[in-house]
Amino acid sequence: MREFAQDPEVRVHPQTVIEHFGTWNAAKRAAGLYPRRFLTRDDLLAQLRSLGDELGRTPRAADLAARRRTMPSTSTYTHTFGSLANALREAGFDLPQGEERLERAIEQGAVLATQLGRLPKMTDWAAARRADPALLSEWQVYRLLDVPRGAWTAFQYLVRERLREDGVEVRPDGTLELP
Repeated sequence: MREFAQDPEVRVHPQTVIEHFGTWNAAKRAAGLYPRRFLTRDDLLAQLRSLGDELGRTPRAADLAARRRTMPSTSTYTHTFGSLANALREAGFDLPQGEERLERAIEQGAVLATQLGRLPKMTDWAAARRADPALLSEWQVYRLLDVPRGAWTAFQYLVRERLREDGVEVRPDGTLELP
């Protein structure tokens, strides 16, 4: 309502809108918007699913922020479900946790290494993520490993071990000897 009142293009006072529709939330519903305060859990989940369909991927907090006029905020999901991740899981999105998340990153690292012909560097991962937003960010991968120093090197080691299990030889310089 505050944004509406401050908009220089608006020619009507918010109180006039309330008098016409009965409540500000009734006016928002008439405009095709959802009053955030009165959304049910099912409404919130339906909006996440709809956004996921529109994006073709799992929504992120930044997606909600970019649609702040038409979507509930991340804090609404956090308040209702405990976290946005919990809401996304409940909405049916695949969000791996803990070891499963690390395992998936290692598998994706092995695929990327095979494409590159060498173990991936952080910059390679960042470029791959720009092409495929479904990948974790390079910093998310980095934080998956709880080591005091050299988390990316530790990740490369795990990717190297996965490649070796798959029969791919990794040279000391990190390049692959592909069959």
